[in-house]
Amino acid sequence: MLKLRRGVVVATGPLEVKVDGETRAAWADIGLVGPCDIGDEVVVNVEALDLGLGSGGFDIVLVNLTRGLNGGGSEGEHVMKLNYSPLQHPVSTIEREVDGSGGDPEGGSSASLEGMPEGFDSGLPVLAIGLHGHLAPAAWACARKISEAGLEQPAVGYVQTGGGALPGTLSRDVTTLLEAGLISGHVTAGPAYGGRQEAISLVGAIDAAGSLGWDAVIAGPGPGILGSSTTYGHGGMAALDVAHAGLSLGFPVALSARLSSGDPRPRHRGLSHHSRTVMRLVLGKVDVPLPEGSGDLASVVDEEGRGRHHTTVEAVDLDGYLASGLPSRTMGRDLHQDPEFFAGPLAAGSRLASLIFD
Repeated sequence: MLKLRRGVVVATGPLEVKVDGETRAAWADIGLVGPCDIGDEVVVNVEALDLGLGSGGFDIVLVNLTRGLNGGGSEGEHVMKLNYSPLQHPVSTIEREVDGSGGDPEGGSSASLEGMPEGFDSGLPVLAIGLHGHLAPAAWACARKISEAGLEQPAVGYVQTGGGALPGTLSRDVTTLLEAGLISGHVTAGPAYGGRQEAISLVGAIDAAGSLGWDAVIAGPGPGILGSSTTYGHGGMAALDVAHAGLSLGFPVALSARLSSGDPRPRHRGLSHHSRTVMRLVLGKVDVPLPEGSGDLASVVDEEGRGRHHTTVEAVDLDGYLASGLPSRTMGRDLHQDPEFFAGPLAAGSRLASLIFD
């Protein structure tokens, strides 16, 4: 059973709820449960905070008993997100319709994986990220490289997948990047929900990106990656799904390498096992950008991918990114303590810029 408790809102900025006499951090998805005000009686899911989770270490408001029982629902939409769960709700989706013959009316690719190892097809480039912390540095580096080249800034959109937080409104990074113009849109795909637009499937979201006016896609999990210290049981596997979706549509795909010198867990130091696993399993050729000074990582990529993948070496500007004011901490470590973590997505963003104009 869900670990639910009654509580009373005692603060709203940030949200705090008193449960059994204890004041606790909380979060409410306003799009689902409505706003909360001081004095409201709420029901919260206390499991994450009781377990002492890191990025998810707060209670989640399930329902506002004071003001949240009069929702109007939808008047016309019938596609459900979080379907068959207690939080199912209807959404409008962006997937493109097919014509009477079953073809795509707007020129979508029907390319298959066959032949992909021989080279990339032309098309909208897709950058697969395995964790949310790569989104901001990748988007910044892409925009920075294009600006330095004197080119018009492209529209780079973000598709949020499963593998991390599902609510699209939870990420402060997404809000910041949208406000700064570093990403041009936010689609929540599959089980993720609450973005500016919705898609039933990941491949449907990537396929529709061109019709949204996007020139490239960055796709991967929301904040708070799932993990289990196993080979395949982690949210980073979302990058494999992204790569396969992009390849199946005939689009060039790049993989943002997860690197670290400061992570206390050996499996994540150097080239993380998350990235290695994706490189081994992906059923086609992907681009793997690496930052300058990566040593013999190109040979590691070659070994993991059995010679299928294409590595490039990219210049990265760690100081410039730090000065941008964008997020520069990961799992309690700042950029100076773990520069490699940020160098990976900075290299990936630089390569994405090149793929857009190739």
